[in-house]
Amino acid sequence: MDDPLQSAVCARYLKALSEPDRLKIVQCLQAGPKNVSELAELLGRELVNVSHHLGVLRQAGLVQDERHGKFIVYSLHPSVLAKKKKNEHGKEMLDLGCCRLEWDGA
Repeated sequence: MDDPLQSAVCARYLKALSEPDRLKIVQCLQAGPKNVSELAELLGRELVNVSHHLGVLRQAGLVQDERHGKFIVYSLHPSVLAKKKKNEHGKEMLDLGCCRLEWDGA
């Protein structure tokens, strides 16, 4: 069967994004890289919870991490950033292939 949606990849993305805090993390990272402390403060969540969510997003291929001195900085994976655009109404848009996430720009 032809699979233009790339169902396995799409399902992995959707599963990772099925938790509200993970969607919020993606929104925070669309503005640029941040460490777990910055994300926890922005979200008003415990470090351990944010760290867990980042791990899920990283395993799904939506987020990457890089060590900067004593901090690990998280950012949207380059393949996801390449899919970040604005729609015809000027809203930020993340096109995952099988679906799109849209929100008002920061």
